Amino acid sequence: MSALIRYVRSGQPDLTNRQMALMMVVHKSDGPHTVRGLAERLNVSKPVITRALNKLGTMDFVRRERDSSDRRNIFVQRTAKGAEFLDAFAGFVAGTVRDEQTNNGRGVQPAR
Repeated sequence: MSALIRYVRSGQPDLTNRQMALMMVVHKSDGPHTVRGLAERLNVSKPVITRALNKLGTMDFVRRERDSSDRRNIFVQRTAKGAEFLDAFAGFVAGTVRDEQTNNGRGVQPAR
């Protein structure tokens, strides 16, 4: 509970559980990742994946890239910004980031 409270107070983007699961699959498992494959992996429809990718793409957490050998295929790629977000989230879960909101509103600081 304290990890999620620190995360909410941090000002980081609020992701839905589906968006977070999609981020973890794309960033933490080997690709290539396709919309169809991601939908099967998460047991949701392709439109659900597309909506989540639209949101994550606007935040530059993932990107879509057309397959050069078959232009009909779209691959979902990792981004550095997405990896940084997940690393920061891991810090909240591990307790290496703490909330300093009561300390003159300076925001989140590394745990000492």
